[in-house]
Amino acid sequence: MTSTLTRPVEGLTDLVDGIRDAVAAHTDWAVTARLVAEQLREHLPGPDVLTAEQRRGSPDDYVAHTLHVEPDGTFSVIAVVWRTGQRTRIHDHVTWCALGVIQGVEHEELFDADLNPIGVSDNHVGDVAGFAPPGDIHRVRNTGGTTAISIHVYGTDVSRLGGTARRYYD
Repeated sequence: MTSTLTRPVEGLTDLVDGIRDAVAAHTDWAVTARLVAEQLREHLPGPDVLTAEQRRGSPDDYVAHTLHVEPDGTFSVIAVVWRTGQRTRIHDHVTWCALGVIQGVEHEELFDADLNPIGVSDNHVGDVAGFAPPGDIHRVRNTGGTTAISIHVYGTDVSRLGGTARRYYD
């Protein structure tokens, strides 16, 4: 991940304020993920939340840019940039997550605890979702012909953890 910011990137103030309200409800992870997804749906930024250079991504792998880390560590806002064909390994997470696509298409494959495929979805610009462990084993990739960008909100301080994956699967 790149630099850690405790003040929201320009254009994210309303989103960060809404996430604070959702997290302050102190409910279970599944409900928090849904509440944060509602805030993302209402305040989803455009690709210009990143610089032109950040939007290009890397030919080597997808790139995550930290846009905001809440000072008390309760959540982080990340932008992930995927060039065509780039993908994650199959993984799950240490906490709840909400995400929204702001450019391109992201293909998601869902798996059960035995790594049997249980679903797929293509997430397009404006699509928003939230999820929480358990039951969050998945793999994401850019199957489109252009760079894809998504905003992810995780219920943790990613700068402290260094990432959000709990484990990777073969």
